[in-house]
Parts: sequence; C-alpha cells; structure tokens
Amino acid sequence: MTTDLTRDLTHRTAVVTGASGGIGEATARRLAAAGARVAVLGRREAELDRVAGEIGGLAVVADVTAGPEHLADVAARVRDGLGRPDLVVANAGVMLGAPFATAAHRELSAMVATNVTGLIDTAHAFVDDLLAADGPADLVLIGSIASTNSWPGYATYSATKAAVAALGRGLRVELGPRGVRVRTLEPGMTASDLGRGMLDEEARERLAGFREAVPSIPASDVAEAVAWAAALPARVNVAELVVLPTVQG
Repeated sequence: MTTDLTRDLTHRTAVVTGASGGIGEATARRLAAAGARVAVLGRREAELDRVAGEIGGLAVVADVTAGPEHLADVAARVRDGLGRPDLVVANAGVMLGAPFATAAHRELSAMVATNVTGLIDTAHAFVDDLLAADGPADLVLIGSIASTNSWPGYATYSATKAAVAALGRGLRVELGPRGVRVRTLEPGMTASDLGRGMLDEEARERLAGFREAVPSIPASDVAEAVAWAAALPARVNVAELVVLPTVQG
C-alpha cells in the first residue's frame, strides 16, 4: 500500500490572517508551496511584506478588530489582487493570561475583540466569496485545545476559543449544504509568539515553564494539517482537527 502525501492546491486562492508570524506565516508558506495563490493579512507591514515577497503572495495590512467596513475593504483588495478567495484561514488571535480577579480589562477585551469578534468579522467579510467558489471552498477557524481545557489564568482565553468551536459548528450546518467546508483546527503547544504581550509577569513565567515541560511542535506541523485537509476531495470535510505534540496527550 502506498500513501500519496501530495498537497495539490493549484488553482486555489487563499487568505490567511495573522500571517506575519507563527502559525499564520507557516500556513501561508505551506499553501503557497502547494500551488495556491496566497494573500497574507496582518498588522505588521514589514513582516507581511517579507512573507509575501518570499512566497510570491499579496500582502494586505489588516486589523481584524477594526470592524466590518475595514474588512470589507480588505476583502475587496484581495479580490482585486488575486481574484475571489476559496480558502480562508482565520488565524489571527491573542492569548493574554492573568488571574481573572486582577487581569487588566484591556487584556480581557482584547482577547474577545480579536479571537471572537474579529474572527466573526473575518468570516463574514469573505463568506460571499466562498459561496461563489466554483470548486472546493474552505473556511478554517484556528481555535485551541483551550476550548475544552482549563488552566489558571486563562478563563477568558478559553472562553474565546470555546466560542470559536461553537461558531464552527453553527456555520457548518449553514454553509456545508451550500458547498463550503467549515473546519475548526485546534492546536496544542505550538512554537509561536502567542502570549508575548502578556502584562502579568507570573503568567508569563508559568507559560514559559509549561513550554519547557511540554516541547512544542513547530508551526509548520499545524500548517501541514491545514494544507492536508484543504487538499481533500470537495465531498469530504474534516470538520474538527486537533494537532498537538504527542507528549501532550
């Protein structure tokens, strides 16, 4: 028995948010390597330009928290530059740990604004493009195993990722019958800069210790899973996918 590991995404047009680093950048690179045209979206212009230049993609500065009008303009720029996207990876997210009782409100609201509202606005900005696709169409929502796991200091973060999972289930029943595969991908410990903006020193130290105890997988492993599922025949949807280090269980 032979196994074909080819990820052929030729003729696909992809959008990846949060693509200036981490899982987003790795995903953009993997999709481009598989033949897709890729628009990289994010707030850090220099990093976006670097990634786009190296993969032959389109860089569009975008802030998923800036509201629906901003994202509608971003979607129009993608269409003008690459055509209608048929593969949207909503990856932009923030993780800011702190004990709930002492957490800065701006950190709590930032997680909700980015991980929930921003993801919803991203999906809404591109849903018409996905529905118009002449062939496979994928909406990939990057969640986290935190949706069903709890750790001290991460109650709000876990709540936002539970919302991502719920959104995925709801959109599948709406969009699946119309030909759009809605997929929720939940990474475990992954090497990235997620959490770099934490204000709480104890939370930063706890996260660093956990990362030492549980070796992270590279972001490219998560990107490989995104590409694999997107390359499957249009008749099948891997609806929920958990990708984590073997030692994490």
